Amino acid sequence: MLRLPRFALLLIALVAPNWAYGEDAPIPLKVDRTFNRLPASEEQTSAFFIADQIDSKHGEKLIARGNAELRQDGQVVTSDILTYDEVSKDLIAEGGVRIEQGDTTVVGPKLQMNMDSNIGDMQEPRFTFAETGGRGSADVAHIASRKEYELEGATYTTCPIDNDDWLLKMSRLDIDRTSQIGTAYNARVLFMGLPILYTPWMNFPLSDKRRSGLLGPTFGSTTTGGREVTIPLYLNVADNFDATLSPRYMNKRGTQLNNEFRYLQPNAVGEVHADVLQSDKISQADRTRFSLKHAQQLGGGFSGYLNLNRVSDNNYYRDLADNLNATSQTNLLQEGVLNYSGGWWSAVARVQHYQTLQDPLAPVAQPYWRQPQIGVNANRTAFGSNVSVTGEYVDFRHPDLNGQRMMIYPSISYPLLNAPGYFLTPKIGVHSTRYILEDSSFGYARNNSRTLPIMSIDGGLVFERSDSFFGNGYMQTLEPRAYYVHIPYKDQSNLPNFDTAQAPFSFGQMFTENRFLGNDRVGDADMLTLALTSRAIDDDDGTERIRVAVAERFSFTAPQVNLSTPSDSNSRSDILTTVGGKLTRSWRLDSLFQYNPNLGHVESYNAAARYNPEPGKLLNLGYRYTRDVLRQMDVSTQWPISGRWHAVGRLNYSLQDDRIVEALGGLEYNQDCWALRLIAQSFATATKESTTGIFVQLELNDFVRIGSDPLAALRTSVMGYTKLNDLPTATPIKGLQ
Repeated sequence: MLRLPRFALLLIALVAPNWAYGEDAPIPLKVDRTFNRLPASEEQTSAFFIADQIDSKHGEKLIARGNAELRQDGQVVTSDILTYDEVSKDLIAEGGVRIEQGDTTVVGPKLQMNMDSNIGDMQEPRFTFAETGGRGSADVAHIASRKEYELEGATYTTCPIDNDDWLLKMSRLDIDRTSQIGTAYNARVLFMGLPILYTPWMNFPLSDKRRSGLLGPTFGSTTTGGREVTIPLYLNVADNFDATLSPRYMNKRGTQLNNEFRYLQPNAVGEVHADVLQSDKISQADRTRFSLKHAQQLGGGFSGYLNLNRVSDNNYYRDLADNLNATSQTNLLQEGVLNYSGGWWSAVARVQHYQTLQDPLAPVAQPYWRQPQIGVNANRTAFGSNVSVTGEYVDFRHPDLNGQRMMIYPSISYPLLNAPGYFLTPKIGVHSTRYILEDSSFGYARNNSRTLPIMSIDGGLVFERSDSFFGNGYMQTLEPRAYYVHIPYKDQSNLPNFDTAQAPFSFGQMFTENRFLGNDRVGDADMLTLALTSRAIDDDDGTERIRVAVAERFSFTAPQVNLSTPSDSNSRSDILTTVGGKLTRSWRLDSLFQYNPNLGHVESYNAAARYNPEPGKLLNLGYRYTRDVLRQMDVSTQWPISGRWHAVGRLNYSLQDDRIVEALGGLEYNQDCWALRLIAQSFATATKESTTGIFVQLELNDFVRIGSDPLAALRTSVMGYTKLNDLPTATPIKGLQ
């Protein structure tokens, strides 16, 4: 939004007070300058004069000379000479006039004010705002009342003194402090002396309160949409409801109307998006998107949530999205949830559908709908043990198969040892599942069930010692851990699979009971996981400088329940090793290595390093490898190259497919009060499709952004990216002298 600072704070608003001054006859007075309390702005106080000399005569004039100050109602007026006429109630401040109120300072050569009518003028006022660093000036300020002002020939900028790279110039600026609205006439923005924006009229809020108005326009270009421009209109409908209407013109496709509505109630919050592109010039079809997110507190422990998303066609995001995250969406969630929390127990009821967006070259399976899903969890402590019950009922719907699943899993765990240096916790439970199917066309029995006992025991030790490396003190730990789980085998090939998948092999998964995500499969297990972790923790600040961990799972009986991973039938799992930590103030390392001892080869490894010695100086290096599936390198950076110029870029390249997944590159220029960004980005939108976008943005600090906004793309693509003009400036803006 075109936001201006609080011009209203730049002028004093004095009322006719009870003056405190000397006796009837003129009396030279040397004033004690220990008085330095500035009354709060809401205090109604008498006016106090402080000066090297004060001359007064009852019924005539009071004249304060030499470092003269007037303090009243949270304001301070200083000048060489202050003159007050008790008959006409006129106040005149002359020579080096300075007004301070809150974080605002105003200076000028002369101020005239009638204390009865609060009407006056200030010649050539110049003002600064300590909070925002903004400053400005005017030819003259006309004071109509305590709440109303008119400034002729006004200017404003956030640039430092003696730097007018950009200026907002107005022929007239009206201030109304009652409504907290400013109105500018013939307002134009000059950048490097050249006009770049103009409006004959505009109004704006003088406070943090939102107000309707145009936001900064955005310009851009993509290969799928061509050149485009978006001009958002913000509507502050009420204190708890607003809307943003954003017409987006694309020369290849037409005009898309993007609409966002937000609301906030005492017990509810939500937002709605409704986007429409009528008669797309390329597809000759209407393109639409709808999204609703709503959260509601219902009272009595109940709460609700809605998340509804739908688009008109499979290619909507690939054709019209402007970021990588949007184009990668496959299943759009449509969900309604009702939650209950009763302290020691909780329940949830859910209806869940999906819209599946298909890529013709890489089709995906449509997930089952849940209508409904009802879950219950209970957890109580009794006689030192933890008793829990998990239950679930789901009615699954799908074009191929419909059915119901009921599950209950009670369990009890008892900590035999529980202290900071060691722990040992056994657990037993029974997992029972029942199915009712509407037909048996897939060879499944229409009624079937499975009941399995589950037993596990988890234990570990923590050893610590003090050590030092390169002159720094560290606490070094050695943490062995063992986890055993036993689940008997039961053939489950006659049971449907509604929502279950093989759990990704990881450190966390090795210490869980089930090798699957979901309740359609419970993996048989007679397994022992052994792990060893060692950490070095800095004594000075508690930073984990390095962490090394290794783990392997051993099966005493080869697992027989599998979905698609033959290696699960081996007696030894893959070996996982991780090394990482904040090695120095500037360097961070994270890595994961997975080795298959049964076949004698590496299954996967990921390595990522970050060098970040200071904000704006960043280098990310990464490589991901999964055998026969993925080989991908990733490099991103933000780096100073010359003076105020920074380069920014990312290359995510698939060696497996010999294809660029994402490429981003550009330049940033950061001046004291403005920033320029020139960015180009290309990313994959489908198996053999990609799009390219060009971003050019000029940001005038604390005022407006002009052009296409690359910040979302930069923050997503360059992990750790710093917005340079949000950092404290090396040369802070000085107040007026």
